[in-house]
Amino acid sequence: MRDLILRRARLPDGSVTDLAVQNGRIAALGTLPEAMAAEKTVDLAGRVYLSAGWIDSHVHCYPASPIYHDEPDRVGIDGGVTTVVDAGSTGADQVGDFHRLTRTARTQVLALLNIARTGIVTQNELADMAQIDAAAVKQAIGDYPGFIVGLKARMSSSVVGQNGLRPLIRAKQIQHDNGDLPLMVHIGNDPPDLDGIADLLTSGDIITHCYNGKPNRILTPEGALRGAVREALDRGVRLDVGHGSASFSFAVARQAIALGILPHTISSDIYCRNRLHGPVHSLAAVMSKFLAIGMTLPQVIDCVTVNAADALKLTGRGRLAVGETADLTLFTLSDAPQVYADSDGAAVNAPQHLVPLAAVVAGALYPTQEGNAYHVF
Repeated sequence: MRDLILRRARLPDGSVTDLAVQNGRIAALGTLPEAMAAEKTVDLAGRVYLSAGWIDSHVHCYPASPIYHDEPDRVGIDGGVTTVVDAGSTGADQVGDFHRLTRTARTQVLALLNIARTGIVTQNELADMAQIDAAAVKQAIGDYPGFIVGLKARMSSSVVGQNGLRPLIRAKQIQHDNGDLPLMVHIGNDPPDLDGIADLLTSGDIITHCYNGKPNRILTPEGALRGAVREALDRGVRLDVGHGSASFSFAVARQAIALGILPHTISSDIYCRNRLHGPVHSLAAVMSKFLAIGMTLPQVIDCVTVNAADALKLTGRGRLAVGETADLTLFTLSDAPQVYADSDGAAVNAPQHLVPLAAVVAGALYPTQEGNAYHVF
């Protein structure tokens, strides 16, 4: 007797499979015997897609944040997302409270710790170098292993003030002193110039807001990839979308993709305001935008599953494989046309869009609002 069996689920590559869950893990995958029983069996009839659970690797869901806040389940399982990674809302001063507030969430909640001990309580947390307390960072990482999965440094002019690259230099030293945790670096308006930022990054570091339309972007005015960014990618630096309210341009994304510069991870940079009022709305909406501008479904799904898990060193997640944690997302592709906006007000007509129907977190199935209407659960 299994806990859950999903029959005739369609995979992103178009093939069909069955999947069984036992004790919160994937127990079997493939064509399963008809006689295999479960406490709950769902026949998806080849019409519903199955993937590893979607991971949104850049959100803001610390409920007590004075600036960027949301409820983890609103940006998580309500949208078919099984794991959310808060990208720097909290620093060492508040991460304990963030951890406490999110233990009752059904969504798996993880954190990238802001190198500023106050986190984002103002928009210029790195304008005062005294906010970067290496000892406090080390203590927080030791206090919350498994919750803090990396570091975050926001490297744009409004955040660093007159400090230029100094906060990033400190961040790299802190990273080195703490086991080379993943480091996500926000890019935006200069100074500091993106070339200088890129030159400091090493294998595994993550550039977020990679397709922003600001002058300090990854493309030259002529539309070529900046040499410093190309060299960083060659060193193993990763690109994260981090859509957000002001950090995604269809024009930049299209040009970059035409040059073969695809994102490693697709993330939303979602919080309550851009979820409710746009232009983000949901991770599914951001993923749908990339389908609309030419990425394939398997490519898009990889960006929120295996690529995201690898980028943040999340073992046991991101793959459909026996023994992995049974974090799964069930979704459909709707043929209803949709108009999507970027952060600069440009629009694109999407002939298809992703509709999440359910999240399965450690084997527990949570239908979305659309999933309940779909009448398969």
